[in-house]
Amino acid sequence: MRRGGDIAGKRRGRGRLVLWLVLGVVVLLAVAQVVLPLIAVSRIKSRVGRYGTVESASVSAWPAVKLLWGSVDSVKVKAKSLTLSPAEAASLLWEARDTASMDVSAERVQVGPLRVTDATLSKHGSALSAQATTSEADVKAALPAGLGVRLLRSEAGEVEVQATGGLFGISASVNAVAGASDGKLVAHPLGLLVEGLQLTLFSDAHVYVEGVGASVSSEQPLTYRLSMSARLH
Repeated sequence: MRRGGDIAGKRRGRGRLVLWLVLGVVVLLAVAQVVLPLIAVSRIKSRVGRYGTVESASVSAWPAVKLLWGSVDSVKVKAKSLTLSPAEAASLLWEARDTASMDVSAERVQVGPLRVTDATLSKHGSALSAQATTSEADVKAALPAGLGVRLLRSEAGEVEVQATGGLFGISASVNAVAGASDGKLVAHPLGLLVEGLQLTLFSDAHVYVEGVGASVSSEQPLTYRLSMSARLH
């Protein structure tokens, strides 16, 4: 009888041990679900904050332990102002390559020489889309002295402008098209004698540009809405 009681006692002891282990794992997962996203938010604010002022950020991941391996379901970032080069912007995007969905917005962004406002960037899988507003004055300030551009049309992922001044080694008024070519953002003049000339506006090994767009969003003052589609690779 005693032996049977000892066996039953051992079984109950093992059962309680398993129960405590299960409860411990549940508690650890619950704590991780709260703490790990907070750590991830802090890291995102620190990285983006190197280039300006971040107002808020949020991270979603289920289960949160995926964050330990850099896998994130969604990220949202809202910034007041950012100043960064095109290469730095591409680097930030590459850091977010394992994020399934990302939405970033900023009131003001200085990207290289161009200042834009109301900028948004969305990432779904590897697909990227960005939009921003810029004024005629900001475009003029970003161009070399003596060069001016006027929007003519935008369709099929290309933007045609009339450039006045020195461009492509030509000191005159010439129509030029900006668009994607082999993953790069390039511009080339229109015309039989100068069609072969090309100017690379943006190129990065990890960001494959697919198309650009532009439209007039306001006449007074003259303001443009710019867009770009690309993908990480």
